[in-house]
Amino acid sequence: MSKVFPQYQGGSNRVFPESKVKEIHEASVYLMEKVGVKVHNPRARQIFADHGADVDHAGGIVKIPRSMLEDAIAAAPSRVVLCGREEKNDLVLEGTNTYLGTGGTVLYTLDLDTGERRPTEVRDVAGYARMTDALENVAFFVINCYPQDVPTEDVDINRFYHALANTSKHVMGGIYTMDGLKDVIRMAEEIAGGKTSLLERPFISFITLIMSPLVMEVTYTDFLIEIVRYGLPVATPAEPLAGATAPVTLAGTVTVNNVESLAGLVLAQLIRKGHPTIYGSTASIMDMVTGTYMAGAIESALINAGLAQMAQFYQIPYYSTGGMSDSKTLDCQTGYESAATMMIVALAGANYIHDAFGLLEFCTTLSYEKMVIDNEIAGMVLRAVRGIEVTPETIAVDIISEVGPGGNFLAHRHTARHVRREFFFPRVANRQGRKDWEASGSTDAAARAREMARRILREHRPLGFSEDLEALLREKFPGIK
Repeated sequence: MSKVFPQYQGGSNRVFPESKVKEIHEASVYLMEKVGVKVHNPRARQIFADHGADVDHAGGIVKIPRSMLEDAIAAAPSRVVLCGREEKNDLVLEGTNTYLGTGGTVLYTLDLDTGERRPTEVRDVAGYARMTDALENVAFFVINCYPQDVPTEDVDINRFYHALANTSKHVMGGIYTMDGLKDVIRMAEEIAGGKTSLLERPFISFITLIMSPLVMEVTYTDFLIEIVRYGLPVATPAEPLAGATAPVTLAGTVTVNNVESLAGLVLAQLIRKGHPTIYGSTASIMDMVTGTYMAGAIESALINAGLAQMAQFYQIPYYSTGGMSDSKTLDCQTGYESAATMMIVALAGANYIHDAFGLLEFCTTLSYEKMVIDNEIAGMVLRAVRGIEVTPETIAVDIISEVGPGGNFLAHRHTARHVRREFFFPRVANRQGRKDWEASGSTDAAARAREMARRILREHRPLGFSEDLEALLREKFPGIK
């Protein structure tokens, strides 16, 4: 490919020594072989059994031998390319390449005009996709809301249609019905120009969750089987909560998540050897006071960073989470939780960090303004991930010698040559002096972000569809709103 979305190499943050990676791996092997995973889906149990797993059909327990796990890890591609509808938006998931994008499937958004919390609708799928398309640090669109203004049977086709119509970046999403899954794939074939073209450049992919602790339920597993047999990329994340559906110790939660996601990866490789499968986590903790899921907890970031080390040990791409907040509004809590969790996971070299834009209130509410603010946080995070480039040109001995003691570097060509790469230039943060800030209206970051979001939704024009293609899609899929 000639050009892809900007790549940043993480991996400088290690939350436990590399020697401990093998301890967690061996614990995971033991659990897979001796305890097993409860597989409710009979088709999946039979696939495991046909390939030599120890399967108790009556109890639903599947025990995966070490050799089967090792074969699956060896077969799974170390490099997965998730394409955009435009080549410039292609993502190369391998090693410690780090990308940040949206996520969550929430039911509410803060209305951009009133500031009130309201149910999400089709217009929000389109709106957040358009924001994704416009914001430079958002690498992909995991469809982040559930449109409550269409019938259940039309949710899947509407989510993917309005996503693809409003961004040319890669679109990933969960799915709700088998008919919906098949419709989405048929629609993507029409957009791509056929199945062969879609598989050559997969601009959509899917998420199939593994339940904690150690469960593969019927519906998501049916989706996984269908997606893999077709040939499109799939992520197999788990969502253990430390202290609830996983041990309260973070190492224990990493281990449970590791077993669960690897179980999904094994099934995918048994169905289609070499299938593009993305190991994953949406793990966090349960608040021991309220009994609720925590999105902005620092422990969530540590768990996801630890799992980045496991994915790098296995040399498989990694889908993770970071950048959320449990605040209900745009306040300082929103900023410090989002920045801390995003930074930790990105520096760990997680490949595909979703949930990183716009999420509030335990991942139940979206905010257009927060998406703009998170784009700025992501820019700072990615600058930190890039680190400091040390070369003779950047050490600049000759330039320092030329300017000499008491000189000034401001007007030197070396400064002009490097400043835009070396410095991050914010668009939301205000760097004016007080007098200038007061003269320009004394706005805070939330107000500036609100105006930027309004401007994007009003002015940004995504790639979209041709009139003929749009008419064809609406004719073939009449449930599109």
